Amino acid sequence: MFFWNRYLKKEDNKKNNQSSQESSSDTVKRSLHRQLKENLNNLKQELGNSPDMIIREFELGNDQLQVAIVYTDGLADKEIVNNFVMRSLMFEAAEETFTNLSSHKSIFEFIKNNALTIGEVKVIKEWNDLVLTILSGDTVILFDGFVEAISGTTKGGETRGIEEPSSQVVIRGPKDGFSESIGTNVSLIRRRIKNPKLRLEMMQIGDVTQTDVAVMYIDGVANEKIVDEVRKRLREITIDGVLESGYIEELIQDQTFTPFPTVYNTERPDSASANLLEGRIVIIVDGTPFVLIAPTNFFMFLQSSEDYYQRFDISIAIRFLRYLAFFIALFGPSVYIAVTTFHQGMIPTPLLISLAAQREGVPFPAFVEVLLMEISFEILREAGIRMPRAIGQAVSIVGGLVLGQAAVEAGLVSSALVIVVAITGISSFATPAYNMAISVRLFRFIIMIFAATFGFYGIAIVTLMITAHLCALRSFGIPYMAPLAPFILSDQKDTVLRLPIWTFRTRPRLINQKNLVRNGERKQPSPSKGKKGNQDEN
Repeated sequence: MFFWNRYLKKEDNKKNNQSSQESSSDTVKRSLHRQLKENLNNLKQELGNSPDMIIREFELGNDQLQVAIVYTDGLADKEIVNNFVMRSLMFEAAEETFTNLSSHKSIFEFIKNNALTIGEVKVIKEWNDLVLTILSGDTVILFDGFVEAISGTTKGGETRGIEEPSSQVVIRGPKDGFSESIGTNVSLIRRRIKNPKLRLEMMQIGDVTQTDVAVMYIDGVANEKIVDEVRKRLREITIDGVLESGYIEELIQDQTFTPFPTVYNTERPDSASANLLEGRIVIIVDGTPFVLIAPTNFFMFLQSSEDYYQRFDISIAIRFLRYLAFFIALFGPSVYIAVTTFHQGMIPTPLLISLAAQREGVPFPAFVEVLLMEISFEILREAGIRMPRAIGQAVSIVGGLVLGQAAVEAGLVSSALVIVVAITGISSFATPAYNMAISVRLFRFIIMIFAATFGFYGIAIVTLMITAHLCALRSFGIPYMAPLAPFILSDQKDTVLRLPIWTFRTRPRLINQKNLVRNGERKQPSPSKGKKGNQDEN
């Protein structure tokens, strides 16, 4: 084993050296060519003469300076390009503004400082930056005789508008959700947090895709060590492409071999803003509406944004119901297997007689019976998700009813088991976070095996193993089961319970150790003062 580990380490070092050499060769700086024709030919060659690369050439000034405008059709907003780039240059040329300029350099400086009527203008000196700018949707102006180019922000194209989130639906609360545009997602957060300390850092991840990734946090509220750790993990990512935030989540999480998610994801701007105010870091990936939040803990996946929009007593009741559904989804079939197989004495006599009568003609043991029904239910659920929306729900519901009734009439399963599996499946939908619900579905089968082998003792053993695993997990160095393990009394106001909002005077201690007290003094409302004031007025 020792020699095998040494061999694996040598192979990893070889791969790292090869990748470092390749990355160093790819990142060689390459300047623009002085001749315009040469730059345009290189662009056409590098992009494979792509038909969506639009090139418009014209001349400016008395000396007939050769100029070319380059942008990508579909990524750049044509209206902005035509009105604020081309029209600006053509109008100035028609007004003979450029004829009064004495040199090509003065024309270049005039265009950079005065001619373009768009918000952001930059000077490009490197070839890789030029290609990336064009493929990002911006417009580039190339000049003959210059080793510099001018770029203007013209990103646009067809994007999905702001719609209601599909995975985290609430009855009361904001109805806007993140979209696939990183600029739109950043603006949705800034619209809620109008604070100059809200920091935004941009980077590109993916050697081929060059996907834009934004990191947002509140300076002075977020833990600087955690922010540095997030930056470090993002910069150490070496991958060809990032197509969804799930790529980033898997590459930056603390523990890989665990079914529990250690990075929270949401498509609700209000949820992301609330976590920013608590000191967490938000990671936005271009091309996906799901935003990552770190660090996280286990209890975040059982909380909903609507918990803070309802009265606290209603929120407490709903949370208790949610936790009950979580345990039913996790242990429901296993308890049925353990009771009917090993612990019949725990069942009341009338119920035991009824169960025995139902199972009289069933040819399978309880474990096989439950396994068949659970697998059938999972297949129906997956088929309902993948089928078209118009018939997906109908097929899953009708298929479940028909399959359960047919299985009972055929004598393959008992009626009580169909009820247990149905309640278990419905309970799994009560978990607000889809990735946590998947983890529960996976562990349900493991607990069923232990229950069929050892009964309640097996359930207790696997429960202890799961609890120990949860307590050992970390999310960017923060204990996954905090604030229960370790136990922090001041943070219990928003863990299992949801106390009144006026009690939220401190931020989570393990996440933020610098700025614990929230700004503003919150006091409990005092209705008696209002009554006294009314009496005085009367």
